[in-house]
Parts: sequence; C-alpha cells; structure tokens
Amino acid sequence: MTQKLTILFDLDGTLVDTAPDLIVAHNHVMKKFGFPTKEPNEIKSLVGKGAKTMMSKTLWSSAKKELSKVKEKDIKEKMVNEFINFYGNNILVKSKLINGVKEFLSWCKKNKISMGVCTNKQEHLAIDLLKKIGINDFFECVAGSNTFNYCKPDPRHLTSMIEIMNGDINKSIMIGDSDVDSRSAQSASLPFILLEGGYTDISISQMKYDHLVKDFVGMERIINKYL
Repeated sequence: MTQKLTILFDLDGTLVDTAPDLIVAHNHVMKKFGFPTKEPNEIKSLVGKGAKTMMSKTLWSSAKKELSKVKEKDIKEKMVNEFINFYGNNILVKSKLINGVKEFLSWCKKNKISMGVCTNKQEHLAIDLLKKIGINDFFECVAGSNTFNYCKPDPRHLTSMIEIMNGDINKSIMIGDSDVDSRSAQSASLPFILLEGGYTDISISQMKYDHLVKDFVGMERIINKYL
C-alpha cells in the first residue's frame, strides 16, 4: 500500500456534464427505431446507469404496445449498438467539465493523491472522453461497465480498482452524483462525497453521503480532512 489517499470518481454528471451529448444520441436512436423521443429531464436520471438500462427503461415505459409485437432483447441490442456507435462519434460536442474539476485534479496530483475513474460507461468510451476533454492523464486507472464482470452498484467495481491501484481501502474516497454511486460507496465502506443535481431520479434525502457539494470548487478543504 503506497498511496496516502486514493480517490475514485464517477464520470457522467460528476467529472463531466455529459447529458447534452447523451440525450442527442438517445433521441437519435429512438427516432431511428420508430419510438418516441424524450425530453432532457426525462432521460437525465438514467444516464449514470449505462446504455442498456437507458434503452431498456425507455423501451418499457414508452413502447410496451410496440414491444408486444417484437422480441425486446433483439431490438434492445440493436438500439444499444446504434447508441454506442453514434455517441462514440459525437462524444464531445456539448459536454463540458463540471465547475472546478481541472483545478481540483491538479491539486490532487500536486499532493500525490492517487486517482481513478469508476463509471458505468463502457471503458473505451470513458477513456476516449477523458482524453478528448483533456483530463485522462490525471488518472492511474479507468474502469468502465465492461472492465470487470460486474459494475456499480456492485462494490467490487470500487474495491477492485483500489486493489489494482495498490491503494488502501481505509484510505480511499468515492466522489459521485447518484444513488448508484452512493450505494456502491456504502457497500464498499468508503466515505462518499455527493454532487448536487446529479444524474439520478433519487432525491438527496434518500441517499447516504458524508459530504454534499455543488461542484469541485473548494473540494480541497474536504479532502484535506482525510490526508
């Protein structure tokens, strides 16, 4: 165990506001396959749960009558593939860093804090986005929904990352924006920092967290308590 502190970050809604580009990709797929499109506020809560969940929930809520005539699994797989391909080609059009992210990552690096990303985005898409938006080099490791045979809210998504990074579970923190992140951190027995206004349909009062923040401005004061 060599790190003095390890921080694991969620990606969508935590490091990067990816909702605008994800919503465009989602509606592109729905329109192409003949299903109703959704408004941004209807989709945002599904973003952090991965493409399959997003498509599955939209299908079941919007198109049950249509689905009675088709094999849901086949359509969902085609839609997910179309979503991933379209989104992969349009991954950084409107997405932007959450306020204060780059400054905080720079501070962590200066203070020799180890950092990794745990996301339910596919690994190659996560790395591509992090590279294009200019923060990939801050992270020692990136684990997506397909990196292991499990992903958030399974706590092993977090604990496996800490192990790979040669970190100490007792000197690690999770930062995220959703109930998925909160449940993952709680199950892994990690302190959890929650960003307000996240990609979740669960209210803040229903989530467990140790610290609540609006963005990354001033995050150093919280992390200093764990150093």
